[in-house]
Amino acid sequence: MRVLSDATRRRFGLLMGAGLVAPLVVRKAAAHDGPHMIEAGIEGFAFVPDRLEIRAGDTVRWTNHDIAPHTATDKAGGWDTGRIAKGESAEVTFEAPGAYTVFCRYHPNMVAEIVVEAT
Repeated sequence: MRVLSDATRRRFGLLMGAGLVAPLVVRKAAAHDGPHMIEAGIEGFAFVPDRLEIRAGDTVRWTNHDIAPHTATDKAGGWDTGRIAKGESAEVTFEAPGAYTVFCRYHPNMVAEIVVEAT
């Protein structure tokens, strides 16, 4: 049987306490206190995640992790990131509430949905 020193017990207690407090801090930080940058990816010829729920004023930044170029394009024609090469990013700020279907002009089978809620 292993004996724990007082210092080890204190560190364990601090870690446990931090683990109990962390969900409260995250929950509080999740409150919408102004526009946010939402990170999203393009990988495996898919938008990741393929559904986002954001607030009006938030910006989505797509980063392409694939070898092939992609776009993030509004199916209704309201906006288009243009070509996003491997390792590059493009951003769109969503001002109006609503549901947006996103697709890639080069690979139309790639689709995602962005739901924008009023602030």
